Amino acid sequence: MIEAILPSGVVVVEARDDEMAAKLFPEEELAVATAVEKRRREFTTARMCARAALERLGFPAVPIPTGTRGEPVWPVGVVGSITHCDRYRACAVARAEEVVSLGIDAEPNAPLPEGLLADIARPEELPLLSQLERELPDVHWDRLLFSAKESIYKTWFPLARRWLGFEDAVVEIEPEAGVFTAQLLVCGPPLADGPLWALSGKWTVCEGTILTAVALRAR
Repeated sequence: MIEAILPSGVVVVEARDDEMAAKLFPEEELAVATAVEKRRREFTTARMCARAALERLGFPAVPIPTGTRGEPVWPVGVVGSITHCDRYRACAVARAEEVVSLGIDAEPNAPLPEGLLADIARPEELPLLSQLERELPDVHWDRLLFSAKESIYKTWFPLARRWLGFEDAVVEIEPEAGVFTAQLLVCGPPLADGPLWALSGKWTVCEGTILTAVALRAR
C-alpha cells in the first residue's frame, strides 16, 4: 500500500499479521525487554519487515537497534523508516546515495483522541482542517495531519539529530493531489544546496489506514 506514495528506489515490506515465531537479535531485545506483549509483537514484526526490505535492497540480515530517540539505527549506506499501527506494520529502506532521508507513518483512519489536536496543530492549520472535514468527511484530517508531522519528524531527525516539535512545522494538505508540504519554522540541518527549510510528502487512505510518506531525494 505505502509503496504507491514512495519514489522508485525505495523498497517497502508490509505485514498485516504478526509473525509469532519471529526472533529478535540480542541488540533488538533491549528495546522491548520490559514491553507489554502487544508492543513486543508490533516491534518484532516491524523488524522482520525491515530485515526483508534490507535483503531486497542487497544487504544482509543484521540487527537494527534503537537509538536515543527510539529511532531505528540502519546499516551504513542505508536510510529507512519503520511504522506500525493496528493491523499494519511496514518498513521502507533505500540506498543513501539515492535518498538522503525518509519517513513513513501509518495511523487508523479515525479521529484523534479528545484534546490531542490542540497539541499537534498550529492555529494557521485549523481553518483548512475544518474545511476538509466539512467537504470530505470520509478522511479524518486531524489524524492525517498528525501522521504527516510524524513522517516529517522521522525524515528530519536522522539529518538534524535534534527534536522537531509539532509546532515547528506548518503543514498544508492538498486533498486532490494526495500531497502535503511543510514549512519548517526552525533552521534545519545543512544540505548540499543549503539549510533544510521545507519538506514535501504524499498521503493516501487504504483499507481503513492513513499512510503518509516523505522521501528527500539526493540531488
